[in-house]
Amino acid sequence: MTNKLLKGALGFAAVSAVALAGGIAHAKDTITIAVPSFLTGGAAGPFGIPAMNGAKMVTDAINAGKLPAPYNTKGFGGATASVIPLDEGGGATKQVAEYRNLVEKRNVDAIVGYISSGNCQALAPVAEELKQFTVFATCGTPRIFEEAARKYVFRTMGHATADNVAAAMYVKEKFPDMKGYTGINQNYAWGQDSWRDFDLTLQQIMPNTKASDKTQFPKIFAGQYGSEISAMSLDKADLVHTSFWGGDLEAFIFQGNARGLFKKKIGVFTVGGTAAYRLGKKLPNGLVLGARGPYGILVRDRDTALNNWFVSTYKNLYGTYPSGPAYQYGQAILAAKIAYDKAGSDATNEQLAGALRGITFESFSTTIEMRLGNGHQAATENGYGITEYDSENGENVVKDVKFYPASCVLPPEGQNSVDWIKGGMKGAKC
Repeated sequence: MTNKLLKGALGFAAVSAVALAGGIAHAKDTITIAVPSFLTGGAAGPFGIPAMNGAKMVTDAINAGKLPAPYNTKGFGGATASVIPLDEGGGATKQVAEYRNLVEKRNVDAIVGYISSGNCQALAPVAEELKQFTVFATCGTPRIFEEAARKYVFRTMGHATADNVAAAMYVKEKFPDMKGYTGINQNYAWGQDSWRDFDLTLQQIMPNTKASDKTQFPKIFAGQYGSEISAMSLDKADLVHTSFWGGDLEAFIFQGNARGLFKKKIGVFTVGGTAAYRLGKKLPNGLVLGARGPYGILVRDRDTALNNWFVSTYKNLYGTYPSGPAYQYGQAILAAKIAYDKAGSDATNEQLAGALRGITFESFSTTIEMRLGNGHQAATENGYGITEYDSENGENVVKDVKFYPASCVLPPEGQNSVDWIKGGMKGAKC
């Protein structure tokens, strides 16, 4: 199955954009969209390749006019899009250099993608400097729009605050007797922000619980977690929180399972949804599983025309059900179509940004409101469930799924996430 996924992800043709003749603006027949994702390394199989496959599938359907209504018009403002797939690996310095190359030398029309919060933090100011229309698909740190105003950069999914406020609320409902908690999170923006927001929320809504003073922050892509698992096994905390993703997530599950960690502790996995279709029986029962919003296994059976199309088409093309990254990249491409349809295929970066800013649209699995970050940051519902292996059908399922509205798990416009949580999440509508 991995070969099939990899073939699908890398099977794009890289085509240059058509230049405007004589400087006279007219409708373009073709545009180019650069799509960065992890295509090599430990993050590729669980995360990057499904993301790229989602982008490819949706782009192809848009080009052919085969999306369900209301998106069944051909093309991006009538133009056919060619995708340039790029490997997001190598670190932020490399990605900044590649981004500049895309804009200044390859003259791409739009850039849609990115998974790593570290990359997005580094790239957001560069996108603003170069005045390039850019849609971040997945990266989760709240800092992107809370630390600076953006004009050209957008993100079409919720951020870490929603993931972790929802996780804490779910824990309170399902495990009201929990007394203490610890965590293992990657030592960079994503992991730090995730633990901070989970911890701060529990301090507000379960004040009688106590965070461990031995929380674990291994470096990203470390791969081996023996010492951390030993420390958490000895910790008196009832619960382990993690925002691990990609290969780190799967390695931690395998190693923790072998050591019996998840029989001793409640496991809360904010990005665990990517493992649901890959690990089969190796995924422990009883984990609190999130997908960074209404994606993947949490919404597989959500009965809408757009979701039914997405699930069935992805399954037919790639031989497995779509996980969260496929949805997230697919909806980012959809947002680009909406912007081009509104502004026109010959639109400037300013016009494309104006077309996407502050809108509300139906995506494949949920309603997306671009209402935070001055209309550049999406707000969506967020949910969790409990893992269980369905032996009759030979697959993992989630039970007791609950979604929390965006108004419950994200701060109001203009408020910093940390200040909002510390202030008791005033204005939350749950």
